[in-house]
Amino acid sequence: MVERQERTAPDAVLTRIGQVVMLHHAGDREEARRRLLDLWAEIGEHGAPLHRCTLAHYLADTQDDPSDELAWDLRALSAAEGAAGLRGFYPSLHLNLAADYVKLGRTEAARSHLRRARGAATALGDDGYGDGVRAAISRLELRLGDDGDPGTDSWSPPRQRPH
Repeated sequence: MVERQERTAPDAVLTRIGQVVMLHHAGDREEARRRLLDLWAEIGEHGAPLHRCTLAHYLADTQDDPSDELAWDLRALSAAEGAAGLRGFYPSLHLNLAADYVKLGRTEAARSHLRRARGAATALGDDGYGDGVRAAISRLELRLGDDGDPGTDSWSPPRQRPH
């Protein structure tokens, strides 16, 4: 009975992350970044992979500098690689990294992560989340095109809370 309750009990850390993400979406980017960094300090590098991946994923969104955004997205991928159950996040994580590299003018690195995102997308379900990630992959593929010029428009993939 206790084991069943543990499996169905809400995850307090994910709930706290979700609350901060709502703050960020409401427009308070700096406060959201501060609170997410506080959570990161609390769980540390040895926290649960799901928590580290989710936190780093959303911390990337709060960064002003594209290099900092890249660093947090790399942390998110690293955390996901540490847990087999997080493989479903790979399409979105690689897509985010591709977008980071586009912002930094590193087209070949962007293409590499975009190929990984496309390859991992077979694991996505036929639902709103999967459709959104696949559509974002296609949009970035079109932007990169054959000439490799990502253009000057700002672009970023959809950020959705991992399921």
